[in-house]
Amino acid sequence: MSAENRKFLVIADESEECRTALYFAAKRVKATGGGLSILAVTEPPNFDHWIGVGETMRREAEESATQLLESLAEEAEAVLGVRPELILREGRIADCLSKLIAEDEAIALLVLGASESGDGPGPLVTALSRGKSLFEDRPIPVTVVPGGLDHSAIDALT
Repeated sequence: MSAENRKFLVIADESEECRTALYFAAKRVKATGGGLSILAVTEPPNFDHWIGVGETMRREAEESATQLLESLAEEAEAVLGVRPELILREGRIADCLSKLIAEDEAIALLVLGASESGDGPGPLVTALSRGKSLFEDRPIPVTVVPGGLDHSAIDALT
């Protein structure tokens, strides 16, 4: 696969380390070519008793994820000069991620941000560090960016 066809994938969330990973990925794409995709995943509501309440919760989660994607897209576009691909899925994050990577052969690298808080790594970093395969159909490299890196440190790396 040529550099022009490959994509870097970032998982969207509200954390600062997500924004650090996004900046890193955008700088790498700008330096090496290719595209940038941002995936946001909403979990289906677990509220089956009243269908209307569950639908309201689903709609609110989707609106929140869409706003997050738009915010991250603006940050990435400021670095790249082009708008990244935005992807919104519903389900468990590991399942959605695995399915997306299996579907889109252009995704060549997953970029995750590592938290610097004492709360420990997120579920994806934990799964990867334990050797669990999130990508059974097509393994891809993963870059874990320390959340504490500032833009100047990332600029020096890319």
